[in-house]
Amino acid sequence: MMNKIGRILFFTLFFMFSFAAVSFANEMDSLKKLLNSALTKTARVDVLNALSVSYFNDNPDTSIVVAASAKVLAEKINYKPGLALALKNMGRGYYMKGEYVDAIKKWQIAFDVYKQINDRKGEANILSNMAAVYFNKGDDAKSLDLNFQSLKIAEEINDSLRIVTSLTNIGGVYTNKEATYKKSIEYFLRAYELSHSIKDDYLIGLSSGNLGEIYYKMNQDSIALIYLYESAKAFKGTEAMPYADNYIGRVYTRRKEFDKAIEKHMQAYDLSKKLDTRLDIAQSLIGLGQAYNAKGENAAAVDAYKRSIEYSLPLNATAELRDAYQGLSNVFKKQKDFANAFKYHELLLNVKDTIYNIDTDKKLGSLEFVFNIEKKESEIKLLNKDKEIQKTELQRQKLVRNGFIGGFTIVLLFASVFFTQRNKISKGKKRSDELLLNILPEETAEELKATGVAKTKSFELVSVLFTDFKNFTQASELLTPEELVAEINHCYSEFDRIITRHGIEKIKTIGDSYMCAGGLPATNQTHPFDVVSAGLEMVEFIEKNKQDRISKGQPYFELRLGIHTGPVVAGIVGIKKFAYDIWGDTVNTASRMESSGHIGKVNISGGTYQLIKDKFTCTHRGKIEAKNKGVIDMYFVEG
Repeated sequence: MMNKIGRILFFTLFFMFSFAAVSFANEMDSLKKLLNSALTKTARVDVLNALSVSYFNDNPDTSIVVAASAKVLAEKINYKPGLALALKNMGRGYYMKGEYVDAIKKWQIAFDVYKQINDRKGEANILSNMAAVYFNKGDDAKSLDLNFQSLKIAEEINDSLRIVTSLTNIGGVYTNKEATYKKSIEYFLRAYELSHSIKDDYLIGLSSGNLGEIYYKMNQDSIALIYLYESAKAFKGTEAMPYADNYIGRVYTRRKEFDKAIEKHMQAYDLSKKLDTRLDIAQSLIGLGQAYNAKGENAAAVDAYKRSIEYSLPLNATAELRDAYQGLSNVFKKQKDFANAFKYHELLLNVKDTIYNIDTDKKLGSLEFVFNIEKKESEIKLLNKDKEIQKTELQRQKLVRNGFIGGFTIVLLFASVFFTQRNKISKGKKRSDELLLNILPEETAEELKATGVAKTKSFELVSVLFTDFKNFTQASELLTPEELVAEINHCYSEFDRIITRHGIEKIKTIGDSYMCAGGLPATNQTHPFDVVSAGLEMVEFIEKNKQDRISKGQPYFELRLGIHTGPVVAGIVGIKKFAYDIWGDTVNTASRMESSGHIGKVNISGGTYQLIKDKFTCTHRGKIEAKNKGVIDMYFVEG
């Protein structure tokens, strides 16, 4: 069955958004239309944040991109509540992707913003979210500490909803050890009583279900059934109802009331099928298998277990596979079918090894997670220290400059020599600056000249464009080396002119591949539009160039082009022949947009589409398989 606490924490961490997400899904068209209307900038931030929530469950990547867009605008207009919510939404997106370090960092910044604007409710919510991450990483002590901090704030502001959430999460952590089951019940009961006082069905279902589960584990079936039936009643018709019904079925199986057990598991199965919640379907079938097995109906038990495996394998649901293999091995052993008994016993051992390895990886991952968090905090402290050093250096330079001005009358005696030398130095410096700016962005070049180093920087939202020439190999075989280089230079020079007009930064060329990015080193809100516009111009240029070369009987290039928008890290690499470069999953995805595109088309990701769809005509290609990236929503920009 599903890990006892996984469902608890998932529900309590995000239940405030679960109903909102459903309504947003129904109102997405309205939200998108709002973005086109004459909104104030603060209202636009709010709508972007609402859209981010609507994408949260189905498409966390798009949720992050939209939230990052809200963050950029909120920072620009100094809208702190919108900024905090955007950071929180980005953290939620990273949480769903399992990128916990990034989730924690976004939530830490969101917490600081909530603290600045004295939003205690926001502070409590962020603490609760971070506690869930530490719980998932196996750090119960840190999780409890954060949950207790959240509970303290919630009680100070008398926020019943947050109090119930914190109490439930604390009780959930205590369920990890049998020795603390009673402590778990203490907090679950407090949550249960408060849920009833505020008459919230969802919270009543959650808290009573938690109590039913813990009493079941303590072999107190009569008490467990009371709470589980109450949970099923509160959850009736929702996605959580199969969970309660399956636990009721397990209690009846243990009490040898097999017909009641089968009835409950069938109810859970039917609702799970209707809702298409596949993990619940697998768990319902395992419950049926266990009930049929205990009742002695071996054929029905085998059928239920095997059907459960069909649902569990695609989900990689190791706990469910373990229970199914265990059940099949027992049934075949009872039937003296030792060949099949051995077969499923071997599968059981394999999946147990997998579970053991997952638990081990979780413990090791917790150490690495804490290390990465501390490393990032150290980097921030070092960055702040460097800023202080630079501030001191600027003050020193100011004093030197003042001294120079004070002694300027002496320098006038040597004016003729000074101006002659200055002109020579100025010409040399101008040439040096021009060469440096041809290699690096202006902002990075200035930083390099001022301090001798250029620090790596993170950008929340950047649009990355990749191109690649089709027919490059065939054309190169028909051209002399000089002609080939001349043609590439002709195309790339035009690309350079196009991106310069649109304020886009050229990153690099690798053979017949060209890479550029908008939104850095100076952030802006127009980069998705700028990059898509540049992409359309590149495609148009290559098509005209192709027709011109065909008319002359010359070999030609064709172009594939892809764009994706998201976070990147940028900086200088190496110590010789400096190169400004960008890294991150956004770069990899943009490359996949190019390789998955078509000749003469601007292929963009779903994330970029959400940002530009109001200004460009696009055609949805559907969900396309991209190498090493899985299935991604892709669109062609038509104009």
